[in-house]
Amino acid sequence: MKFEDLLLEIGGFGRFQILILAILCLPRINLPMHFLLHNFLAATPSHHCAIPHQEAFVNLTMEEVLLINIPQKPDGTFSSCEMFSQPQFHLLLNSSLQPENKSIIQHCQHGWVYDHSQFTSTISTQWDLVCEQRGLNQATATFFFIGVTMGAMVFGYLSDRFGRKTMLQLSLVCSVVFGMLSAASVSYTMLAITRTLTGVALSGLSLIVLPLGMEWVDVQHRTFTGILSSIFWSVGNMLLALAAYLVREWHWLLVAVTGPCLLSIVCLWWVPESARWLIAKGKVKQAHRHLLRCARMNGRKDFAEDMPLTMYAQRMVLGREYKNTGGNYSYISLFRTPVLRKISLCSGVVWFGVAFSYYGMSMNLTGFGLSIYLSQFVFGIIEIPAKMVIYVLVNRVGRRQSQAWTLILTGLCIGANIVIPKSFSSLRSVVAVMGKGFSEAAFTTVFLYTSELYPTILRQNGMGYTSFMARLGGALAPLVFLLDEVWRSLPEVTYCGVAVCSGAVAFLLPETLNVRLPEGIEDIE
Repeated sequence: MKFEDLLLEIGGFGRFQILILAILCLPRINLPMHFLLHNFLAATPSHHCAIPHQEAFVNLTMEEVLLINIPQKPDGTFSSCEMFSQPQFHLLLNSSLQPENKSIIQHCQHGWVYDHSQFTSTISTQWDLVCEQRGLNQATATFFFIGVTMGAMVFGYLSDRFGRKTMLQLSLVCSVVFGMLSAASVSYTMLAITRTLTGVALSGLSLIVLPLGMEWVDVQHRTFTGILSSIFWSVGNMLLALAAYLVREWHWLLVAVTGPCLLSIVCLWWVPESARWLIAKGKVKQAHRHLLRCARMNGRKDFAEDMPLTMYAQRMVLGREYKNTGGNYSYISLFRTPVLRKISLCSGVVWFGVAFSYYGMSMNLTGFGLSIYLSQFVFGIIEIPAKMVIYVLVNRVGRRQSQAWTLILTGLCIGANIVIPKSFSSLRSVVAVMGKGFSEAAFTTVFLYTSELYPTILRQNGMGYTSFMARLGGALAPLVFLLDEVWRSLPEVTYCGVAVCSGAVAFLLPETLNVRLPEGIEDIE
C-alpha cells in the first residue's frame, strides 16, 4: 500500500497534524527575522565628515559650519564622503558659489558624524562602514547567505541520512549559539565569521521545517500546509519591523531576534520524526510507533487496534514504492536520470531567480516615501494576501503557470519603477508593494512546488540543492546594489532581467497538481 493511503486511514489532517504544524511555525517565524535583519543591522544613517577644531566656529550655526567645511551636491545636500581641506568662509556670503578647484576637496580625514535620530547604533556606525568601506557593509549580508548556502548542502544531505528532527534540533541549538556570539562581536571580522556560521545553522530550519510538516499530511492538504508555513514567514517579517523599531541598538537587536529559537528548541520535543523517512530507511518499528500515536490522537482507534506491527511491516515491505529505498543517495543522484536531471537544472534556475529578486526587493526599503520600519511592515503584510491568492491559483491553474507568471510579473514591477520618476513616490510605492506581493507569491509557490517534484528518497537532497541555488541568489543580491556606481539603474535592471528569465524557465517543469508525492526515482522517470 502507498503511504498516502496509510495516511488516509490514520487521519491525513487531524489534531496530530495541526499540533505538528503549530510547533513548526515557531522556527518559521524566526527565519525572516535573521534573513532580512541586514536592513536594520547594517542600516546607514545620514552622515558627513567629522570636522576638526569645531570649537573655532562657536559663533556659527551648525548649518553654517557644514556649509564652509563640506561640499554640496548638485541637489543641495551635503556630501557624505568629502570635505574641504580648508574652511571656505566665502560660502557664507553666497552658498551657490561652490569652489571649482577640486584640489581643495578631499576624502574624510577624521572619521564621520552620524545622525542617531533613527538608529542608536548599527554596524555601519560602529566600524565606519561607509564611503570606501561601503562594500564591507553590503558584504555582511553576503557572508550570511554564503553560510546559508553552505548549510543548505550540509543539512540537505544530513537530514536525509540521519533524520529530519535530529538535524532540526541541531540547527536550532547552533542558531542560538552563533546568534548570541554575533551579538557579542567586538570586531567586524568576528561579526562576519559568526554571521556566516549563523547562516549555516539557520539553513537547517529553512530546509527542514516545510518538508517535515508536508510529509505528515495527505495530498488534499499539502497546498494548505505550504501556504500556512509561508504565512508565518510573513508574520516574522512584520515582527522584525516591530523588533527593530523597539530595539535601536544592533547588539540587542541580534539578541532579540535570536532568543525565540530557545522556545522552538523546547517545543520541538513534541514533534515526531517523519514516518515517510523512517520507512524509506527501513526503520519500520519507529514509524509504526509514530503512526499509532497519530491514529490515537486523530481518533482512529480502530486503526490502532487492528494494525499490529507485523501486519504493518508486511504491508509496507510488499509496497513497490519502498523497495530498496533504504540505500544511500547523494546530490549526484539528482542528475543521473534524464527526467530528474531536467527537473534539477530548471528548478535550480527558478530558485536562483526567486531568491535573487525577492531579496533584491526586500533589502531596498528606501526611495518610496515611507520610513524604513513602515516599509518593512508593509512589505511583510502584503505577503499575506499574496499567499491567499496564490493558494487559489496553484489549485486552479496549477503550480507551473503560477510559478512562471508570478516571477515574470515581479520582474515587470521592478522594471516599471526604473522608468517612473522619483517624484512620483506614491506610485512608486504602489508598484513596489505589488512587486513584493508577486515576489512572495513566487517564493511561496517554489517551496510547495519543489517539495512535490522530488521523490521521498531524494526530497531533502533536492531541497538542499535548490536551497543552495536560492542562497547563491540571496548572497549575490545585496552586492548588486554596488553596481549603482556604474549606472544608477543597473541594480534594478539586473533584478528585472533575472526574474523574467527564470520565470520563463519555470514553463519547462512538469505539473504536480493533484499528483501523488513520488516515493522512488522510478516514479519520476
